[in-house]
Amino acid sequence: MRTESITIDLVGRAMVRTWHKIIFGDSRKMEEIPDGSVHLAVTSPPYFNSPFDYPDLYSEYSVFLDMIRTVTKEIRRVLAPGRVACFVTQDVRVNGRLYPISSDIARIMMEEGFTYRDRIIWRKPEGYVRISRRSGVVIRHPYPMYFYPDNLFEEILIMQNGQYEYPKSKRTRKSSKIDLREFNEGKWYLTVWDITNVLPRNGRVEEGVAAFPEEIPRRLVKLFTYANETVLDPFLGSGTTMKMAMELGRNSYGYEIDMDLKPLILEKIGQSTGTGADNRVDVAERKDAVRLKSELQKKIHIKGQLKKRTPASKRI
Repeated sequence: MRTESITIDLVGRAMVRTWHKIIFGDSRKMEEIPDGSVHLAVTSPPYFNSPFDYPDLYSEYSVFLDMIRTVTKEIRRVLAPGRVACFVTQDVRVNGRLYPISSDIARIMMEEGFTYRDRIIWRKPEGYVRISRRSGVVIRHPYPMYFYPDNLFEEILIMQNGQYEYPKSKRTRKSSKIDLREFNEGKWYLTVWDITNVLPRNGRVEEGVAAFPEEIPRRLVKLFTYANETVLDPFLGSGTTMKMAMELGRNSYGYEIDMDLKPLILEKIGQSTGTGADNRVDVAERKDAVRLKSELQKKIHIKGQLKKRTPASKRI
């Protein structure tokens, strides 16, 4: 395993020194993390074989679920007692079949010992839907059985690892007190969060990557961790969770199997502001890392060309 160290200086309000470890490798084996040392997991796993992001990534749906189960076991091992894992996910339609990803992930995590604590609906504004509007088929074919609604939401599953013992120290609690004005004005107290999604437009850091908005991990880190605690993202993607951990004075681990995303991740966390002037970032490359982004983008392009030649009524 080859390891390199990078020191990134950040100019911010709170002078908090944190460390961050990026491991390029398969998160089904998180051997770099000691048992019970993580205080929050925030992630968005691959959406099976979503034609817009992960075409033909898994040979079968059962293979995808086996991967989720193995990663879940590792998350439970490294997560401290009582702490939570938050999965941002949604059901995916592939070749006309809808796969119940959200319910299957919740079921698997419960089977592996997690408690289903809560679910937040992340609602996206109309007009920011990245995929083609399936409801438009009815306009072209105004007859029964052509209807499929446009999807404006994803789910944030909140799963808890046993019982949590709340800290008795006022000093511990004071250092991480939630801003109630922000809490109320942003309506964090609701089970529906209205947050604009990230569209991978040309020129964006996340171009060609299915990234979730920074506001999601920002809220979750504030709501479920104290300052200087440790956050994990087992599917790091473009590095959004790590960036938010950095800005909020938390340490972090991030696993990403796709080496093609290394420049993107380092660029994103290098642009972070708001934590302190001495954050340490260590990067390790394991032998089980692969290169995926360019291959997936090529498949997406090919499927897009084929889609243009296919009647809209047959794309559903």
